[in-house]
Amino acid sequence: MSEITRDVQPVAVPATARKSPASRVAAASLVGTIIEYYDFAVYGTAAALVLGPAFFPAGNATLSTLAAFLTVAAAFVARPLGVVVFGGIGDRVGRKRALFLSLVLMGVSTVGVGLLPTYETAGLAAPVLLVALRLLQGVSMGGEWGGAVLLAAEHAPPGRRALYAAIPQAGPPLGFLLSSAVILPTLAIAGRDGFAEWAWRIPFLLSTGLIVVGLWVRSRIAESPVFEERPTADTPRFPLGALIREHPRTLLLGVGAALGGSAMYYLATVYSLSYGPAALGIPQPTMLTVTSIAAAADVAVTVPVALAADRYGRRPVMLAGAAGCALWALPMFGALETRNAVLITGAFTVGLVLIVMMFAPMAAFLPELFPARLRYTGASATFILAVTLGGGFAPLVATWLTSHWQSPLVLGLYAGVLCLVSLGCVRALPETRDRDFGV
Repeated sequence: MSEITRDVQPVAVPATARKSPASRVAAASLVGTIIEYYDFAVYGTAAALVLGPAFFPAGNATLSTLAAFLTVAAAFVARPLGVVVFGGIGDRVGRKRALFLSLVLMGVSTVGVGLLPTYETAGLAAPVLLVALRLLQGVSMGGEWGGAVLLAAEHAPPGRRALYAAIPQAGPPLGFLLSSAVILPTLAIAGRDGFAEWAWRIPFLLSTGLIVVGLWVRSRIAESPVFEERPTADTPRFPLGALIREHPRTLLLGVGAALGGSAMYYLATVYSLSYGPAALGIPQPTMLTVTSIAAAADVAVTVPVALAADRYGRRPVMLAGAAGCALWALPMFGALETRNAVLITGAFTVGLVLIVMMFAPMAAFLPELFPARLRYTGASATFILAVTLGGGFAPLVATWLTSHWQSPLVLGLYAGVLCLVSLGCVRALPETRDRDFGV
């Protein structure tokens, strides 16, 4: 038997398993994911706008911005540690417990950023504390995605696994929209100088109330019935080690499958917010509006795409999305050169819809590749490593590329090549729609 299918046995989940309604679990997973990605999006936007000068003063504006993006990358580097920590908890102790703890950690670190002194007040202690809190945010994110989609998928009714797993996938764009809904009016009311001086803290501090709501919602759902009924002794003491030993090919191909979409998404929603105004003179509110409209389209097509993945299979939808992203990357980022808000909005909206075609089915596809005893760690490791390599370093790579080639087309070329890698990896993986999701 191939290593891809080993240990995935067609065992039914007993009817006696305690189970919350699938819709309630999906909603709870979505709420938590929105909050987590709101926190992450607030930081990414603040890094593009003000955090460089506030925490990393330098005579060169590019170096200051680059230092701020390094802290964005630092959180991505910490995500694999979150896979180790929360993957172990999720596979050994429970999906629900891991998700609850990840949200607590995200709340503490995000509110902490909003309370930090700046370089002018605390000197070198300010950037050190900022990086420390960013690392904690990264650890939290390492446990969030896998647990959210997995809990929804393991509660899903037959034939609807992609649909329910994809609902938490709407969390990143909704979190981005929520962050924009807070940042845009704050920026308008306080002005650019006021925002840079003090008002940037407001979106971080508002996270307190959101975290309390998220914890309450997640405390009211039941543990996954698949987890409760699996043989406890079957779970290894170190799930990540067992994953690497038993499923290396699946792990690598899964990472590659999510690589291109991750890079394209973060170039559009994080890097462009800095690059558009600085290099092309596009007003920052315009770039925020462009990315917000594209993110709204992202949310709107998530459910239809997931339904297509349940009906036709995961691979056909993801292959179409990867091919579309590879072809559209150049026109998408090339539209920035026009400086026309309508054209840029259209190009980014099409791009994010194509990304959804890759990512909505992936919420079920990646967990389905692994057995229940390693499923939390397997789903988290593949996705988080892809987002770290493809998305976390995208702003840094893009900053270097655009400093050597003064054209946004280089961004499209970079994203397009990575999407071709994803296309090849999806082709090499099996269809998983009809795979049993039992123990």
